[in-house]
Amino acid sequence: MLRNTRRQSRTRSQSKRSNHRRRRDSSAGVSPYSTSRVRQQYDGQHEQSPLLGSKHNGGGFSYTTTAAKTSLPPDTDTTAVSISPESESDTPVKTPYLHGISPARFWILFPGIMVTYFVACFDSTIMASSHPVITSYFGSSNSASWLSTAFLLTSTSFQPLLGGLSDAVGRKGPYVLTMTIFLFATLWCALAQSMTSFIIARAVCGLGAGGMMTLGSIMISDLVPIEIRGAYQSYINIVYGVGAMLGAALGGMMADYLGWRWEFGIQVPLVAVSLVIAIVTIPHDLGLYGAKSVSVREAMRTFDFKGSILMSSSVTFLILGLVSLICADGKEQSLGGNILPWSHPFVIASLVIFAVFFPLFLYVETIATKPIMPLYLIKKSPHMNLIFSNHISSFLSSAILFNVPLYFQGVLLTSATQSGLRLIAISAVASLTGTATGFLITRTRRLKWPLVAGTSLVCVGILCLSGMQRGWPAIAYMACLVPSSAGSGFHFPGTFMAILAVAEQRQQAVVTSTLILWRSLGMVLGVACSSLVLQNALWYYLELLVQGPDSEKVIALVRKSVEAIRELEPIYREQVVQSYEAALRTTFLCCAVLAAISVALVLPVRLPRLGERK
Repeated sequence: MLRNTRRQSRTRSQSKRSNHRRRRDSSAGVSPYSTSRVRQQYDGQHEQSPLLGSKHNGGGFSYTTTAAKTSLPPDTDTTAVSISPESESDTPVKTPYLHGISPARFWILFPGIMVTYFVACFDSTIMASSHPVITSYFGSSNSASWLSTAFLLTSTSFQPLLGGLSDAVGRKGPYVLTMTIFLFATLWCALAQSMTSFIIARAVCGLGAGGMMTLGSIMISDLVPIEIRGAYQSYINIVYGVGAMLGAALGGMMADYLGWRWEFGIQVPLVAVSLVIAIVTIPHDLGLYGAKSVSVREAMRTFDFKGSILMSSSVTFLILGLVSLICADGKEQSLGGNILPWSHPFVIASLVIFAVFFPLFLYVETIATKPIMPLYLIKKSPHMNLIFSNHISSFLSSAILFNVPLYFQGVLLTSATQSGLRLIAISAVASLTGTATGFLITRTRRLKWPLVAGTSLVCVGILCLSGMQRGWPAIAYMACLVPSSAGSGFHFPGTFMAILAVAEQRQQAVVTSTLILWRSLGMVLGVACSSLVLQNALWYYLELLVQGPDSEKVIALVRKSVEAIRELEPIYREQVVQSYEAALRTTFLCCAVLAAISVALVLPVRLPRLGERK
């Protein structure tokens, strides 16, 4: 009798504590039924997702939903399902990560991914300051542009293919493959004995680097819930910024003091260690949303090979056509260092092939069973708005980085070193802002404010650049650069978080690779198109303003070399400076129009708060 009374008292006490916890969570606005994890786990239960299977979760951990035990009416909201972490022995195991991966395992894998991010960013910018040493070593200075072009070409073209392939066969295989490719290509660069061999090695490096960064980002999205994804995006932004800045800053120094081959040799052990970590820690079925028993052969049978080939070919020929006109150093160089005008057969053929292949790609995607880039991403809001606003912002960031040094050197007549040092401040502001954005998104759980703030600041910043005048103090020019840099820091991570929040978990790879593809295209188009506007405007103003007996020689000289402006006679120098100032102002005003379009794209977008994945 006394024992029964004690048992009943204990039961009532537990019930009161449970009711108290529910009232406390309700008053705090926390619902156990509103997280994105619930929905994706519930959906996965009915789709036999490997995330829920004890045999396939990679960590001996699974989420058990009440949907597996209770019959729900058809009109029941699937988010109203409670979850409880359980191991196979019914002993609760707590982990904040998806796919049942333990915190210990995650914190071995995540630093490994960050190391590959760092190496890829370091490698992508190392050519900026070391290519004169390398090209001089091989006696091929006229091929300098292809050191960066070859890398950019492959890193951009194959991103959608790798994202779609990882959906078909899982993340581990493609990620390990791209790391292996990058490892051997980097070693190839360090041992190259000719310029041709080195350029081919750089192209293979680009394939590996693009794959490592794209698949690394996809895997983090697979493992980290959207509610805390912003914090991890901040870690990525830190690594990205540090890697890019160190690559640009140390490339020339290492080439001078250690020899250029060590720039690549030093990367090999870092990638090798990360490769071992990836092989050991990545769950073999990560990214496989659907039937558990699908073989690689069956998965490849439904893979969108036609779409992949057409997409990669379209992007390749577009980039070839554009970089053949304008190279990243602002000189009209191309294959072999020759000038290729719009009328050149190579340029025409490249752009015509793109014009034919891209519509074919769009048609193939409409009939593909599993399209590599679902067309709703570029046709329907909010995905379309997010992707194209991000594309425009990438275009504008690239245009600013390309044209601002020309203003410093062609209008203010500073040296290349001085203008380069001012650009470091731009990178630092963008990196710091991007880092803060990820943490603020996680804290506020709101996704729209970085988009509006970012696009608006970019627009304001470009207007400031268009209004710059000679004679200002140095701090004033730096102040004009801050808004656009901060805007990019807000917008890029904000867009990434927003598009993940409105995408299904199974679409993470396709969405991520599509976003990165359009961002990369924006970088290429930003340089090519802004330079096209600048060169035409500069030609017009030089013809209008440069007057004198030697005007034709002066015009021809300054169009080939910005450094020649400082050597001109004072009267001609002033006329040329005025021409550059007017041409750059025209270019920035054209960019301001695109910036306004980017703002207009994000204003009507409606986004969920974190924890309310659509």
